Amino acid sequence: MSAELESSAASVANAISATSATSASAQHAARRKNPWKEICAASIGNALEFYDLLIYGYFAVVIGKLFFPAQDDTTSLLLSVGTFGISFVIRPLGAIVLGSYADRAGRKASLTASILIMMVGTAMIAFAPTYAQIGIASPLIIIVARLLQGFSTGGEFGAATAFMVEHADAKRRGFFASWQLSTQGLATVLAAGVSALLSYLLTETQLNEWGWRVAFCFGLLVGPVGLYIRSQIDETPEFKKVAAAATQSEKSPLVLVLVRDRAKLLLAIGVVAGATAFNYVHKLYMPTYALKQLHIPATSSFIGALITGLVLMLTAPVFGTLSDRYGRFRVLTIAMAAIGLSSYPLFMLLNTWPTISTLIAVQGIVGVLIAACLGPIPALLSDIFPTQTRGTGLALSYNFSVTLFGGFSPLIVTWMIAASANNMAPSFYVMATALISLTAVIVLGRRTGRAR
Repeated sequence: MSAELESSAASVANAISATSATSASAQHAARRKNPWKEICAASIGNALEFYDLLIYGYFAVVIGKLFFPAQDDTTSLLLSVGTFGISFVIRPLGAIVLGSYADRAGRKASLTASILIMMVGTAMIAFAPTYAQIGIASPLIIIVARLLQGFSTGGEFGAATAFMVEHADAKRRGFFASWQLSTQGLATVLAAGVSALLSYLLTETQLNEWGWRVAFCFGLLVGPVGLYIRSQIDETPEFKKVAAAATQSEKSPLVLVLVRDRAKLLLAIGVVAGATAFNYVHKLYMPTYALKQLHIPATSSFIGALITGLVLMLTAPVFGTLSDRYGRFRVLTIAMAAIGLSSYPLFMLLNTWPTISTLIAVQGIVGVLIAACLGPIPALLSDIFPTQTRGTGLALSYNFSVTLFGGFSPLIVTWMIAASANNMAPSFYVMATALISLTAVIVLGRRTGRAR
């Protein structure tokens, strides 16, 4: 009788265990089939981070006058956009530290840390005394704040992209990873929209004295929202599986990427080059270019950037989906060729007919082209790096390329225009980087056996 009871109890226990396993498996499958909660949580925080990054670029002229006064406006602007570029110098360090942290402690932990650091940097800029108030300490505060923002952003791309693709099923990774860029478009809409509204409502004096600070405070106020949302999300199933199997003797993610995946890393940097140069020249620098070179009013120039962000936000998932269906390399090859061929004609249109209508039309085209090249890139880079080094590989490849080819592009093209007295100069820079990317895409596709 006792044996029968024990056998019966064992059977019940096994049944309960099997039921629990089945239930857990079903819940996991459901999460993989419908990962929108996690994707939205990562996307919102991502949008807030990039808003804080972009808003500095949109107020580069004002910040240059207040914090980097010089004998002429061009020098002041060069110092201001140079400081924008300084934040990109630290991005590779942020990629190393926060990317490795994402591969060691988890995607969620890294995402939470990055948004906290970004909030500190934004607060420093929002409340920084001007040069007229405290002298040389003023630009130093701005530089430190930009370094913190750059460090934060350096880890954001890798952790956020890894988080998105690891919550999606393999057949839809392009679509879900593209939301990384879609939310960067949302950040552009917010940053350009706030900038346009302030420049419309306030006089130039009010904007220079305190209005620009309102734009930074907006990002600072909504920061806690993003922080709270990120604290409520679950870690990715893929990371949990890899973390459970990891041993103390394994090499660090950074060492593995730099040694084992070195060729992939270098080619991935090349892949991002043309897209990031086009992105920063046509999207971020364009309001300054429209104001200084085309003499289009500030409000109208910001509307052009808003259009770019809106189109990017809406079309990035479309090109992510196309990359799932037709192949990331095929879509990216066509997109990169289109960027290289279209940049000069777009600048020619702007300089031939420097009107708000032309600017809006050009910026709409730019939004589609940015989406076409940047939409497939997050999933493509995620595909070539394994789970255990994905956060580090994504962060390093993207941020080294953005630093080299994107972050300093406003400074480079400003100098090119001043040195050559040619308003078409920015297009030459974009064409050169597009050629680098096109070559890297073709080589990487052949090396990985994924040429389609």
